[in-house]
Amino acid sequence: MSNRTTVTEFLLLGFSDVWELQILHFVVFLVIYLAALMENLLIFMAIAFDHHLHTPMYFFLMNLSVLDLGSISVIVPKSMTNSLMNTRSISYAGCVAQVFFLLFLLGADFSLLTIMAYDRYVAICQPLHYETIMNSRAFVQKAAGAWISGILYSVLHTSNMFALTFCGGNMVDQFFCEVPQLLKLACSESYLSEVGVLAFSVCLVLGCFVFIVVSYVQIFNSVLRIPSEQGRHKAFSTCLPHLTVVSLFVCTGAFAYLKPTSSSPSALDLVVAILYSVLPPIMNPIIYSMRNKEMKAALRRLTGCR
Repeated sequence: MSNRTTVTEFLLLGFSDVWELQILHFVVFLVIYLAALMENLLIFMAIAFDHHLHTPMYFFLMNLSVLDLGSISVIVPKSMTNSLMNTRSISYAGCVAQVFFLLFLLGADFSLLTIMAYDRYVAICQPLHYETIMNSRAFVQKAAGAWISGILYSVLHTSNMFALTFCGGNMVDQFFCEVPQLLKLACSESYLSEVGVLAFSVCLVLGCFVFIVVSYVQIFNSVLRIPSEQGRHKAFSTCLPHLTVVSLFVCTGAFAYLKPTSSSPSALDLVVAILYSVLPPIMNPIIYSMRNKEMKAALRRLTGCR
């Protein structure tokens, strides 16, 4: 019979048992966190304070920066603290909170990316109707819908996850409370309901991804018919960053949640977790500002650089 002991805390995966390497992990994650903090705050402030960027696309991007900053703040500071304090523990309540907020922020993030694809579709394929479809009330409602959908999804997922009985101990083979790794600890007869929720999640993400792909097929068809090279370049400069962000988010997240879990910690699990949870908050501001002249100009005005 499985050992059904009550779990009061979980032990997270440490990057190393060597003190010097723990300090290195702390420093690396600190640099990453401060970089994400600075980049996303700059994006937020540039959009908030520059009236040239008070459009639906940049409003959604400002929301995306808040979500990215929130998602990295949920997991990285705890991992840094554990390395600095030479501990691996996280309380049961802390793990519940970490799962809830991470799923909420990632769910809202993907909903927002889907809405941003629709925004680009309307702007490029139906430009004459853009101001009517994406008026100030409509885009605020869409952004609020993304946040609310993230909360509802997270409540469903988290409540179902922690209603399970954990028979496999309390060792989580990840540096944060990740759902696939927690499922490994659940009793085999109790996790079927959570597998059902995961299957629902996959269908939801797949539906959104198909919508994004179809939107971009229509967008690229319209862009290629634009007669001027400058017009095509401007359209691509607003679409390609978004497509890059979506691809990075979906590919790494799908790989992490759909691949078979191994019985022991693997470097691949760790790398994939970093790719979908830590890398996007750093890369998204760079991707969105790299090819965007309006964003570059707003950032220069904000920072006083020429």
